[in-house]
Amino acid sequence: MLYMLPWFPSALLLSPRVWALVRRAVFLPTLLLALLLLPLGFVSSAAAQGSSHDEERDRARPLSPVVVDDFETYRPGTFPGNWTFVRKSGETLSYEESNEPGEEIVVRSENGNQFVRVTVRNEAIRYSQRNGKEFDWSINELPRLKWRWRAHHLPEGASEKGENDTGAALYVTFGSDWLGRPKSIKYTYSSSLPVGTVVSFGPLKVIVVDSKREPGLGEWKTIQRNVVDDYHQVFGGDPPDRPLSITFWSDSDTTGDYAKVDFDDIQLLPPYRRAN
Repeated sequence: MLYMLPWFPSALLLSPRVWALVRRAVFLPTLLLALLLLPLGFVSSAAAQGSSHDEERDRARPLSPVVVDDFETYRPGTFPGNWTFVRKSGETLSYEESNEPGEEIVVRSENGNQFVRVTVRNEAIRYSQRNGKEFDWSINELPRLKWRWRAHHLPEGASEKGENDTGAALYVTFGSDWLGRPKSIKYTYSSSLPVGTVVSFGPLKVIVVDSKREPGLGEWKTIQRNVVDDYHQVFGGDPPDRPLSITFWSDSDTTGDYAKVDFDDIQLLPPYRRAN
């Protein structure tokens, strides 16, 4: 019997013996090529599975907290240099350039722990760290803000609703409104208002999170807030993913009294993990 390959010229006829040789010549290289490529398929499949497993592992891995400042890196008796005075124009001033008589901000050490002590007499102070400069913060990844503070003395007669002095406060600033006014949440240690009070001054929203009414004046207290939830409550909508800054604040210039407060361990935390 004679065979004619469909891809050979029609004039080329092969005997069975020659046909067997041709089949062997075509089949063996094809088989060899398939055997050589087979491991690549396994490698590709394994790589795809590995990539999928890596993504799942990354999603399952808890995000690490960001320490804005624990004041442990500074020399006691000095100003904490990672904080800066920011003017409305965005210009920054050092502590030496911005400090006024009646203001003192200094790192202290006590029982092996360091913190910053703020004292103001008939003055107001604010110092900030900026997102993307002194620290890095995605609020969607790290929505919780945690810190410790201790109030030795708060301005007598002060109220966030009236004589607007606040002995201790921590601000989160998100941006500006259409008039260019800072859009912020101010968490306060109030001289007189109860915890949970909310006061609105246009784009500034005050939330009382601690109060002289509560026990423990003169003791360290830990405060923790979900900033995203607070933003929903006081502004509505969703906050920008990258707030502009975090600021510690103290003032007593309205009452003419003084404030003496300590701040420590300012951290940004991931959401609470839900139990399976």
